[in-house]
Amino acid sequence: MPASDALSILRAKAPFIPELAIVLGSGLGALADSAEAKAGTTIPFTDLPGFPAPTVAGHGGKLVFCAFEGRKVVLQAGRFHYYEGHPMSLVTSPMRLYGRLGVKAVMLTNAAGALNPGFGVGELMALTDHINLFGTNPLIGPNVEPGARFPDMTAIYDSAFRSHLQACAARLGQTLREGVYLGLTGPSYETPAEIRAFRTLGADAVGMSTVPEAIVARHEGMRVAGISCLCNMAAGILPQALTHQEVLEAGAAAAGRFEALIRAFVRDLPQA
Repeated sequence: MPASDALSILRAKAPFIPELAIVLGSGLGALADSAEAKAGTTIPFTDLPGFPAPTVAGHGGKLVFCAFEGRKVVLQAGRFHYYEGHPMSLVTSPMRLYGRLGVKAVMLTNAAGALNPGFGVGELMALTDHINLFGTNPLIGPNVEPGARFPDMTAIYDSAFRSHLQACAARLGQTLREGVYLGLTGPSYETPAEIRAFRTLGADAVGMSTVPEAIVARHEGMRVAGISCLCNMAAGILPQALTHQEVLEAGAAAAGRFEALIRAFVRDLPQA
């Protein structure tokens, strides 16, 4: 559960209950500085008790409540990562807050490494499923009511949302890949041997976030969509070292297409 004082502050400061929460991953935070965001209500993470400032480049550390493409949305610029030493309860606390606030759906975005050799750097991938290799599960511990003790994860990434994303991409003339995201703790990048193993497991992309948030969002009863920006080819696929700067640069290069897709998704999203 989120701390009651953080939830109370969020309820007091939020100007409305959003229809959708959008989590902006590494290098994808420009939406939180858009004209709509600047006209909205910004709540820094540090205004919420128990929320530290982010430590990772490319993560702004704020919630922005705004009218976005005609819909009530909260943009989350930055997230908490398990590799920063945070407990899973903090990593997933925004999802708990959104659920308790009454948000019905969440779009999770991330920067990821491509494992599928048919995918290219800078492409976007809609998540169809995930593989949890964090070595833990964010639901371990006392069950948070009213969520189920053993929640079903058969369709964790909403198929109707994914179809809507594909329709939006087609209208924009974009190619939107689909695939399985494999989540790891990090912060070291994977070895070539690990990447070969993950491809055998059926993963198409690999990253260090999203999986715990998706699990808790579903436990809270929210619908979930996921998009990865494929910011590099995973270790061993190309003969070069991996760097976070490469991830940020690739995210920046893809930002225009990403923003166009998110805007279309939100604008044309059927009313609940």
